[in-house]
Amino acid sequence: MNPLTRINPTELAPPTGFSHAVTATGGRLAFLAGQTALDGEGKIVGATLPEQFETALGNLLTALRAAGGAPSSLARITVYATDIADYRAHAPALGEIWRRLAGREYPAMAVIGATRLWDEQAMVELDGIAVLD
Repeated sequence: MNPLTRINPTELAPPTGFSHAVTATGGRLAFLAGQTALDGEGKIVGATLPEQFETALGNLLTALRAAGGAPSSLARITVYATDIADYRAHAPALGEIWRRLAGREYPAMAVIGATRLWDEQAMVELDGIAVLD
């Protein structure tokens, strides 16, 4: 049984690529550190936001799996983007990447504009909270 319940009240605008609320019962929590498009050698890869997003999400999911979770375990994701307009312009492609890597069970999510991330070349960073069975 999944310890997460996704809640999307009909009074709110229909969510696209996120859930309005997620409740969790039981299980352990995994707090996932911010992940960017770093490769195994510690270098930022990808010249476009979608390329960097795919690597960053892949890195986050790798950490999640190592903690004993799966994409459906994600309760909350925060996305930090250095260019919100570029993020919005690429939203359909980013949604396709999400569905391919993480499926269609969406966590509660926020996108925050940031002037700069830790690695100067990074365009996007994702962190999260997961509830493990």
